[in-house]
Amino acid sequence: EKKYLHPKYAPVNRYARDIIGCLNNWVDGWVDWNMVLDRQGGPNWFKNWCVAPIIVDPEQDEVYLTPLYYVMSHFSKFIRPGARVVQAHKTDDELMVSASENPDGSIVVVVFNEGLSEKHFNLNVSQHTHALSVSPQALQTIILTN
Repeated sequence: EKKYLHPKYAPVNRYARDIIGCLNNWVDGWVDWNMVLDRQGGPNWFKNWCVAPIIVDPEQDEVYLTPLYYVMSHFSKFIRPGARVVQAHKTDDELMVSASENPDGSIVVVVFNEGLSEKHFNLNVSQHTHALSVSPQALQTIILTN
């Protein structure tokens, strides 16, 4: 009902590409410039109004979780402190994939399919191959356990 508070999906795709790309290039962390903003995209001293994962409407005493929030949760909920990035090889070059091994030995794989069709692919991670699929225009988290 309040879809006007949600950003368009271009930022969603940008977040997914950016976080996966950064993880695959060995960053130690990824920080959002504005995690929480009001409905106008502020407060912002520079007046370059932005979108954010969380929008607050103090007048209505409401909090909105935008699609950006859910993109970030694919990573922050499952990749635990102390995790390390591991190599993941996929058979479909149109997909973006990042894999991390948690301290408990579980492996978290985040797959991003920005395309318009479902993708079936093989994923090789930690010397195991998995036949997987991902829906069109989807971000998917897979947890591999021993």
